[in-house]
Amino acid sequence: MPFLRFKGFEKSIVKKISPFIIDEFSNIVSIPRDMVKIELLHVEQVANSPLSVEIFMFQRQQKEHDALASMIYKKLYEYGYKNPHIFFVILTPSLYYKEGKPLNEIPKNLLANKTYNVEANKTFHNRLTSKRSNGRGRKSGGQESNTKGAAG
Repeated sequence: MPFLRFKGFEKSIVKKISPFIIDEFSNIVSIPRDMVKIELLHVEQVANSPLSVEIFMFQRQQKEHDALASMIYKKLYEYGYKNPHIFFVILTPSLYYKEGKPLNEIPKNLLANKTYNVEANKTFHNRLTSKRSNGRGRKSGGQESNTKGAAG
């Protein structure tokens, strides 16, 4: 999470720009690179519809959204895409489910001046993706985490 969905673009171009987009995206919003997901959606145009990039993510400060859109636009422009539509679909943590359970909220320790903190977000990411072993979450290295009963 977040998910960037490219619609109508050439696969070779999306693959080529993905490493740059992932690096820059993770730097702008201070999250680990492996949390940034990129997808290429194949669509059949029925009526006039533009190339677009849909960004599904939790709310950030406006300046971060602006920086993300600008970075993506500039990179696409370098490859000849002059007018892609870039928009955000803001997700609500209580309506985002992992293992059938809502996240409810972004943990307060992830917010520092309303901006995501890389280390705190890594902890959150590890909690969400940890494998369950005997009903208890585990972090890498075999250490038990404090995530018993948390959505994984």
